[in-house]
Amino acid sequence: MKLSIKSHIFEKKLSVILDILIAMLWSVSPFGEAKVGIPYAIFNNVNMYVSFLTCFLANVLVFPIMTFFLDYLNKHLLRWNFYKRSAIKIARRVKTGAGSNIGKFGFWGIILFVMLPIPGTGVYAGSIASYLFRMPYKQAFLANTIGIFFSCVMVMAMTMATYHGIN
Repeated sequence: MKLSIKSHIFEKKLSVILDILIAMLWSVSPFGEAKVGIPYAIFNNVNMYVSFLTCFLANVLVFPIMTFFLDYLNKHLLRWNFYKRSAIKIARRVKTGAGSNIGKFGFWGIILFVMLPIPGTGVYAGSIASYLFRMPYKQAFLANTIGIFFSCVMVMAMTMATYHGIN
């Protein structure tokens, strides 16, 4: 009897840890970021504060990864035509979408662009925009982090409103 209770508790904890890891993977993914990670975690019964914190931190990790990619790997990959065409297409799209905000508002424009919880905005696009507009690293990191925070707050509020509406 005791063994089955301990086994059940272990399985439940393992399930929560797995859900947190999946939410974190969504949060670093360019297909969802924390906009998908937070709702995934909450709808899988992960504590809302744990969901917010882990997804936020995972999403913040994207900026240094993207900066490393853009600073070091991008230069070598531009030799291949397929990559070069794709990179130019993405750069044009980011400049078009973020250009007016960043051109006018700089630091605040990145925050506004990253914090919008809609497809096509977020830390991936914010990192690329910061790079294209040659924003200093510390300033770009801070702007992206603030934008991610407010985006996570909005997603959390909408998710909790929906979650409580369902239950």
